[in-house]
Amino acid sequence: MSTELYDEIGEAFEGFKTLPLARYGEVPGFLALVGDVSGRSVLDLASGTGFYSREFKRRGASRVLGVDISGAMVDAARAMEAAAPLGVEYEIGDVAELRTFEQRFDIGVAVQAFNYAEDVATIERMCRNIHRSLAAGAEFFVFGQSPGFRFDGPSLAKYGFLCEPAGEESEIGPRVRITALLDPPISFVANPPSREVYEKCLRAAGFSELTWVQLDISEAGVREFGEDFWADFRANRPLEMLRCRA
Repeated sequence: MSTELYDEIGEAFEGFKTLPLARYGEVPGFLALVGDVSGRSVLDLASGTGFYSREFKRRGASRVLGVDISGAMVDAARAMEAAAPLGVEYEIGDVAELRTFEQRFDIGVAVQAFNYAEDVATIERMCRNIHRSLAAGAEFFVFGQSPGFRFDGPSLAKYGFLCEPAGEESEIGPRVRITALLDPPISFVANPPSREVYEKCLRAAGFSELTWVQLDISEAGVREFGEDFWADFRANRPLEMLRCRA
């Protein structure tokens, strides 16, 4: 797990959500997938600076707990909570060593949570810990790099990101160098799981009804930039979502 990288990024991580691909793809797409959270408890894993944690609380979740391995990320999230209180809780934690919660959660979410696992066994342990943390029948939503993304396709630079191969493929899947084109740019190497690894580990942990969901661009994104602007994205989608049930 990479804590140092995200400790260095800190509050700058919030800037990711302003880039076109995140603003008009990831954020509206993932929130639509999760759907109505009113009156329900949400466990947000790899919560970063709390972007989604805050949004779920604004949308009426009864309780939201954000868990992240990076102390700097959690500090930034807590500072935002202190400045504009919503009632979101945050704690430092490694999903691979997740503590047991007294009350299980109604919904689990994980945005780019599996990209830094050391091996497949670690991903399976993460999935088991998440399954243990959710109520029976609860839904778990995953957002991550698309296992089907082709590196030889058009650049994603106009959408605010670069996604390039970064060395040999591991047992988890191909290593990826991701650069967020902020000022200054932020670059890091991830190892997003293959489709087979995701499905194997989630099923081994007890999850069922696994469904891959294609990410598309919001109507606002089409209005802002036009259909043609998003053609490269649609021809080779870099991001994908997955839903399953505990």
